[in-house]
Amino acid sequence: MHSFHYNDGSLHCENVSLSALAEKYGTPLYAYSAGTIRDHFQKLDQAFSGVDHEVAYAVKANSNLSVLRLLVEMGSGFDIVSGGELFRILKAGGDPAKCTFAGVGKTRAEIEYALEQKIYSINVESEEEAAFINEVAGEMNVTAPIAFRVNPNVDAKTHKYISTGKSENKFGIDFDLIAGAYERASKLPNLQLKGLQMHIGSQLTAVDPFVEAVEKVAPLAAQLKSDYGIQFFSIGGGIGIVYDPALESGKADWWESQPEESRPLTPQKYADSVIPVLEPLGLKILLEPGRFIAGNAGVLLSRCLYEKKGTAKTFKVVDSGMHQLIRPALYEGYHEIVPVTEPAADGTVESVDVVGPICETGDFFCQNREIASFQPGDLIALMSAGAYGMVMASTYNSHPLPAEILVDGDEARLVRERQTFEDLIAPELL
Repeated sequence: MHSFHYNDGSLHCENVSLSALAEKYGTPLYAYSAGTIRDHFQKLDQAFSGVDHEVAYAVKANSNLSVLRLLVEMGSGFDIVSGGELFRILKAGGDPAKCTFAGVGKTRAEIEYALEQKIYSINVESEEEAAFINEVAGEMNVTAPIAFRVNPNVDAKTHKYISTGKSENKFGIDFDLIAGAYERASKLPNLQLKGLQMHIGSQLTAVDPFVEAVEKVAPLAAQLKSDYGIQFFSIGGGIGIVYDPALESGKADWWESQPEESRPLTPQKYADSVIPVLEPLGLKILLEPGRFIAGNAGVLLSRCLYEKKGTAKTFKVVDSGMHQLIRPALYEGYHEIVPVTEPAADGTVESVDVVGPICETGDFFCQNREIASFQPGDLIALMSAGAYGMVMASTYNSHPLPAEILVDGDEARLVRERQTFEDLIAPELL
């Protein structure tokens, strides 16, 4: 599941000591495992080997250039949601012809940039957007390849902020309206109807919602292929990862002893469930994983500054917070928190709040959680922080952004320098 483990009493990423990285580069510090990224990409790619497909990594999950370069080298496609993400792909050596551009609010400048770079497809979220893309493409004297995003109205049974496939969500075109959208778009002279896209949400831990959505939309894809010659069907991303500490052991033999329904959703289980529906379509299948590839591949290292004991709670104050990992505050997201120095088997467990330095009550990593004891000066690791961590970080309260490290076997490379105070104010003018 990941490449983080205790070795000689200290937490390691692959073969590199995290405490050594913290001493060299300081904290807070993000560290990523190249081996985990490769492993997760390959498992999903191999699971779908029975059909024509492409794994298109969702850049929004972790957009560090070196992470993107690693995926470029593996032949990945890319799911982008901004002109800035397309720029990153190009800087990482990626091929724009392997990029699909999603998102409900693309600007004229972004659409022009995407068309200039000749990306594979623009995933369109409304008929109004399709008409605008047709207008822009006409002005540029080009044909824009598009795929409408259909909203299948399937409940992904995930957090309401990351559910995207229900009719009340802002994404896509209602299933009942999509056929008409294609019919009208087919009459616009500067559009090529290249595919169909859907995505029902993120952090799905059961296969049933995927199957329900694919079974509902597959007949539509078949009809669109017949009527308009579409070439691909994108079934989105959303495969969940394991965040819970009881599940973070990474021990395959432990999972094998568990009932099938309680095991995590694996790429093979996902593929086995949806390929029988997809294969008869004869379309290229696009997959758009982000969290699945990067999530368990990263940790955020932080150092404990103070212990504050009150009448109601014990607070462990650390040098990172919601400004550098916002998931607990924004999504009520869970991250396992472990000391970097391996605790004794019979070591002390405390019920604590782990909180950061930001002047917000919502600045916490956990509340009332029983975790292995650690003291001021000790290092902790927030596990499974490789996705939606650094990409959502801010400089709130004028805290500089942390550094990032990519570990590959015995090698650890600095892939983002820590911001300085001068970096914080560099774009500002007096």
